[in-house]
Amino acid sequence: MKRIEVLKTYKLYIGGKFPRTESGRYYQPEGRGGKALGNICQGSRKDFRNAVVAARSATSWGKRDPFNRSQILYRIAEMLEGRASQFEDELKQQGSTAAAARKEVETAIDQCIYYAGWCDKYQQTFSSVNPVASAHFNFSVYQPMGVVAVLAPEKSALAGLLGTILPIIAGGNTCVVLASESKPLCAITLSEALATSDLPGGVVNILTGNRDELLEHIGTHMDVNAVVASDVSDSHKASLRENAISNLKRAIFCKEDPAKTESPYPILATQEIKTTWHPVESSIAAGGGY
Repeated sequence: MKRIEVLKTYKLYIGGKFPRTESGRYYQPEGRGGKALGNICQGSRKDFRNAVVAARSATSWGKRDPFNRSQILYRIAEMLEGRASQFEDELKQQGSTAAAARKEVETAIDQCIYYAGWCDKYQQTFSSVNPVASAHFNFSVYQPMGVVAVLAPEKSALAGLLGTILPIIAGGNTCVVLASESKPLCAITLSEALATSDLPGGVVNILTGNRDELLEHIGTHMDVNAVVASDVSDSHKASLRENAISNLKRAIFCKEDPAKTESPYPILATQEIKTTWHPVESSIAAGGGY
């Protein structure tokens, strides 16, 4: 008698835990040779709402010392390095060649190191002291927006996913990520690495499911501050822009492939600029010395 393979059920990652979808729905994307990749949770609107609540409860992440955020991103790189063979295997199951899979895993690890280095440097690099006519100091500094929804790239299962997430959390934001619908394996395996990497629960939440079904809910949710979307159609862009008006959330569309981008500017895309005025000491304003 032919043995029936037991397919793994890949759960969601919300608030540092691994719940099943509340809808009870699953789908089976096909990989190389038409073989089913597994039982993948088809996340619902309720799952997305739960993930946003978890992300909002973890916004103290933005108040952590930047060097500590840097240490944790570096720890994520260490976890990925330890699971490299597993990620490579999953990428091959989803259609990558052995060489392409190895390169993508190496790129993902390098991205973690790159953005770990920027955590405690982008503020002093891009913030400024502004010239003003009055007797004040005027400072412009960056601060995280809050909760960011992410539509991960459909074609880049790991490097593109991390290339989208890392700039967001490096800048102190939390996020809710909708993984690739056709290549979801690496996203859930990534969540298993994040759960043991010192990253607080709720900073990154990962959902799987149908992009068309969840797109409207992502765009209209009133407690989401920004949406970062990669590899989206023109119709999806139009929908997100229209729905983002509901609470003036920022809609950001990646012009370059996140899997191939190493730049500090994606960090700034999900930051707000805070300007502070501080009066100059009267003796200094009058031209006196100390």
